[in-house]
Amino acid sequence: MINTIIVSSIFLSFLSIYFVSRVFSKKNIVDKINDRSSHNTVAYRVGGISIFASVFLLSVFYYIQGVELYDYSLLIPLAILLLIGFYDDLYEVDFKLKFIFQIIAAKIIIDSGLVIDNMHGILGIYELNRIAAQALTIFIIVAIINSINFIDGIDGLAILIVAKFIILVEFFANSDILTTYLSLIVLFSSLPLLYFNFKKREKIFLGDAGSHFLGGVVSILVLHVLSQEYLIKPQFDINKILFILSILSYPIIDIIRVSLIRLLNGKSPFVADKNHIHHIILKKLDKHLYTSIMILILSFVFTILIQLIF
Repeated sequence: MINTIIVSSIFLSFLSIYFVSRVFSKKNIVDKINDRSSHNTVAYRVGGISIFASVFLLSVFYYIQGVELYDYSLLIPLAILLLIGFYDDLYEVDFKLKFIFQIIAAKIIIDSGLVIDNMHGILGIYELNRIAAQALTIFIIVAIINSINFIDGIDGLAILIVAKFIILVEFFANSDILTTYLSLIVLFSSLPLLYFNFKKREKIFLGDAGSHFLGGVVSILVLHVLSQEYLIKPQFDINKILFILSILSYPIIDIIRVSLIRLLNGKSPFVADKNHIHHIILKKLDKHLYTSIMILILSFVFTILIQLIF
């Protein structure tokens, strides 16, 4: 079944990218070029839609077959995140509205049973009461969604970082986990997007729809890792929160750094600029591919260092 899911994910992603981009082309819905753009050619923000289409269609197919790949109720918050992101792609909505829908999606995820109710000894804290657990979980989910959105500034970076995260979550798991099939579909549905992302002409971007959707997936996996069901292999035994920090190092460091710089300059943390780490590296390397690969390698090195130190 795994091979079928992999092949189907890639095929459906290619298919949806082709058809949705044709629709966008006919309606002239293109990614407008401005002073913050990383491209100078026609581009469409349909990558997130293609990934979600693969997840949705495969989920519906297996649901009809009576096969539970994962908790299908998670499609509801993921769809909400996709839609608010897509609406932002079209109309550039106020960040406060996005926050509201991110919080709504976070609460639905919590109500599905995923909540951080244990700090695993960080700062000497273990069990959390219900209100503290839900408040912390909402904060973490919203922070993750926005951190993935923040790093989606150059070709391939967000996809590669999320792919690395998914692969490491699976690699470090001591046994089969409940989110494996969701992870596989998202991972292999993202691969065709890398090709279209790096194209010279008629590029395909994740868009806010895609970064919000992937941020939702990452937050779900983070909550699952922090749950009692997820066990890290004995040879890689490490505090779970340190584990999460190590495999999500780049988006965490980038969102904290950029937010602090904007606040110190008297600006909103959500006013876009080109002060991200990837923009600084891009100025030196002058190639999106090289920049994305360098950041990916550095984030892998950071993960290894955390393992060696702790």
